[in-house]
Amino acid sequence: MSEQTVRDAMVPEPTTLGVHDSAQAAGRCFAENDEVRAVFVVEDDGTLVGVLTRKTLVRTVVAEGRDPREVKLREIAEPPVFTLDASLSLDEGFHALEERDLERVPVVESNRLVGVLSRAVVQRRLAEDEPPELDPDPGSLVL
Repeated sequence: MSEQTVRDAMVPEPTTLGVHDSAQAAGRCFAENDEVRAVFVVEDDGTLVGVLTRKTLVRTVVAEGRDPREVKLREIAEPPVFTLDASLSLDEGFHALEERDLERVPVVESNRLVGVLSRAVVQRRLAEDEPPELDPDPGSLVL
C-alpha cells in the first residue's frame, strides 16, 4: 500500500469566493451555514489569495462602518499563514499542523486551492491505521 498523502485526508471543495466578491457575499456564507469557519478567497484561476473569518469580517468591515456591499474581498482577505501541498505525505502534513498548532490549513496544488486539511480529521485517520495497543497485563481485569 502506498503512503497516504494530504490529498487523501483533505476536505475537498472548501467554501470559496472570488477576489471581486463583496464582504456581503462572505457574510451570507457565514449566515447560511454555521459550520463554515472560513471563506477562502481565490483568483479566477483558483489561486489562493487569502482567508476570511467572521472575526476579520467584523473587524475590517462592520466595526469600521464600511458598506459590505462595496468592500471587495481582495481588500480584506488575510494572506494564509501556512499552506500544505496536496502531494505531501499525510504524516508530514500532520506534523506541520502540530508544530504550528494549527487546526485547519489550506491545501494547494500549483498555488491553486484544492482543499483543507483539518487536524481532527488527520488524527482520526492516523488512529484508524495504528494497530491497537496491547494490554500490558492481560491477566488483569479493568472494570
